[in-house]
Parts: sequence; C-alpha cells; structure tokens
Amino acid sequence: MYEYLKGIITFVSPYYIVLENNQIGYQIAVANPFRYSASYQKEVVVYVHQVVREDLQMLYGFSSLEEKKLFLKLISVSGIGPKSGLAIMASEDHGGLVNAIEMEDDAYLTKFPGVGKKTARQMVLDLQGKLEGLEMSETAVSAMNKQENLFETPTKETLKEAIEALRALGYTERELKKIIKILEKETLTTTDEYLRQGLKLLMKK
Repeated sequence: MYEYLKGIITFVSPYYIVLENNQIGYQIAVANPFRYSASYQKEVVVYVHQVVREDLQMLYGFSSLEEKKLFLKLISVSGIGPKSGLAIMASEDHGGLVNAIEMEDDAYLTKFPGVGKKTARQMVLDLQGKLEGLEMSETAVSAMNKQENLFETPTKETLKEAIEALRALGYTERELKKIIKILEKETLTTTDEYLRQGLKLLMKK
C-alpha cells in the first residue's frame, strides 16, 4: 500500500493529474486537479490511497496527510464511494463539513453530489465526534490559493475546463446550468479560480 508519491507534475486535466516518479507517470485522481497547476513541472509530494477492484484500479491523491485521513473517514461511510468522497473533499471548507456533521446539518450535507438524506444521516451516525483535527485551516487554504500559477494563462477555455472538472465530480447538468451564467460574468483568470468559485456557488444552492 502506498503512503505518498514524490515526483514531478507533468500533466493536469479536469479528471486527474500525472505525477512522474522514476520515469513512471502515475495517474492520480484528485478533488481539484487545477490546484496543482501552480506546481506544473515542479517536484511535489502527493499522499495517495489505492483502490483495487475487479473493474477499477485507481490512485486517489491528497495534498496533506490530514486530507487523506478525512477522505478515508468519508469512504468508510456506507453509501460514499471514492468518487463521492472526492466530490466532498473538493470543497475547501472542511471546517464547514465537520461542523455540519457535528451539528447534524443534513441540509448542508445533501448539497454534495451523490449524498442523499439517507447517506447524510449515515455520515452523522458514523463520523460524529471522529473528525477532530482533520479540518483544513484557513491559513493553509489561503497559502495554497495564492501560489503563482506558471502553467496556466487566462483563456476562454478556463471556464470550460472548470465546468468539466465539476462534471467529473458528479454534479448534474441541471446543477451546472444554474451556475454557468453566473461564472461567465466573473472576472477570474484561471481554471482553479473558476472551479473554486463554482463549488462555492453549488454549496449555496
């Protein structure tokens, strides 16, 4: 079982990143691939969890050990698979997630794709009181989002890529249609910014 991989980011897409280590390119599914655009062609450490099934072999990646632990807690809940777990992790408001579980806020939890009322209730039952210390701090989020992006330049494709990344997380066409017009009016420059803003809008629906 892998704990982490250390290597060079060689590819970023709406669906995954590629990290090269010892001339092997590892395809890694992450919650927000475009977070790694600022690290393109740089050496990074990505914490990973490997899922092996009859029809699937996949690495899921995280920027910190705390993120990985939170993901493992989420997928331990009946009804939450790796894809749903990533979709929940994509929201950088992990403190809000933990608070919703502690406060039994089903309305908040059901805003995530693939999480219905039954699964939200199961999240509360299984995880309440077990997520202390796994929130991403506001300082860490701020530092991460202020990294200079040397890989990506503003183009008309940035919004399109962000929407594709949201689609990959499991958001429906109906949900995406509601936010596209709002995002089109934003004066953002990178896919990462559009993706993060899109997630904020989806969580307010």
